[in-house]
Amino acid sequence: MLSRRNFIQKSVLAGVGLYTAPKSLLTNLNEQIVMTVKGPIRPRDMQFTLTHEHVLADFIGAEKYSRDRYKVDEVYARALPFLQDVKNKGCVTFIDCSPAYLGRDVQLLKRLADSTKLHIITNTGYYGAVNERFLPKHVYTESARQLADRWIAEWTDGVEGTGIKPGFIKTSVDQAPLTVAQRKIIEAAALTHLATGLTIAVHTDNGEAANEQLRILADNGVAPSARIWVHAQKEQNMAFHIDAAKRKSWVSYDGVNPRSIKDDVTFLQRMKANGLLNQVLVSQDSGWYNVGEPNGGNYRDYLTIFTLLIPSLKRNGFSSRDIHTLFVENPANAFSIQVRKL
Repeated sequence: MLSRRNFIQKSVLAGVGLYTAPKSLLTNLNEQIVMTVKGPIRPRDMQFTLTHEHVLADFIGAEKYSRDRYKVDEVYARALPFLQDVKNKGCVTFIDCSPAYLGRDVQLLKRLADSTKLHIITNTGYYGAVNERFLPKHVYTESARQLADRWIAEWTDGVEGTGIKPGFIKTSVDQAPLTVAQRKIIEAAALTHLATGLTIAVHTDNGEAANEQLRILADNGVAPSARIWVHAQKEQNMAFHIDAAKRKSWVSYDGVNPRSIKDDVTFLQRMKANGLLNQVLVSQDSGWYNVGEPNGGNYRDYLTIFTLLIPSLKRNGFSSRDIHTLFVENPANAFSIQVRKL
């Protein structure tokens, strides 16, 4: 049986023909990695990271989803200046959270990474929220083990024959109680995590759903630290946030926009007051080229954290160290590839 260390080495080496990985990452097996669309990097190389953003989204639904619905060159041209702008502001790593059947295009992301020199990270997994509109039909006939095998294959072999590997698992659910299919994809994410070490990011509509996820993960031997509670800001009862963070789950406030700054600061102040800032991620859920709208519609930039949130945090007593924790240290810890067992 392969050890986790040898498993990761084997999967990294399998992509050497495509990637230009630092030589030390292929020889120093004691060093953790983060997987980008161009290959593995060290967690410390992520530097300033936006942990939840989008380049492309198509809301047509899984059964009608097709790459033929958009022109890749048009999407590239539309997205490129926005990514260049945020790179110029100091962003080093950009995590794209568009999942399969909802806008994931790993070759487009690699092309943008090549042009901007950003580290861009993509995902595996399925999106179960919005009444399961974006779930392919095979979710209803396959077991959690079979779904996990699909996602594990993307880690070991690359996505859709490209050789480009995911850097995390993206799933989503509606409010509790979760449906049978939503419970199944969380279980599949747990099984995938145990086989790959990829972190599980779950779009979540309320605190009870977040807790139900942790119970499913625990039933499969997966620790809360493997889970990112995406869109925690949707749950206004901060007792859920504090409890999750105390259990070492990642709590992500990722809807930062010009109208949310006051609330964002309040969330972060409460987490800091409870000594839990080291379990928090912050991003904007911004972008994106919206398939079906002329030239992608209203593409929202990625600058609000730099232009509004960080200055507001500084005015409210957050130190440079606090900001470094939120945008450098925490993402590196959250997205490091490591199996996290109970």
